[in-house]
Amino acid sequence: MAEPESLVLVYLRRIDEKVDRLIDDVHDLKVPVTNVEEGLAGINRRLDRLETRMDRVERRLDLADHPH
Repeated sequence: MAEPESLVLVYLRRIDEKVDRLIDDVHDLKVPVTNVEEGLAGINRRLDRLETRMDRVERRLDLADHPH
């Protein structure tokens, strides 16, 4: 008669499988998250340039608040 598997080993194997799935999930998320971060950085750069341009237009039209 074969000995039944240790309950601890059964649970450890289940945990190991779940950890492997989590590792795969995190790996699958890294690329899309990086793409989102790069996209946001690009948007921020464009907004910064627009802000600079708007400041220049406001100064030329004398619409900007004058510094004290």
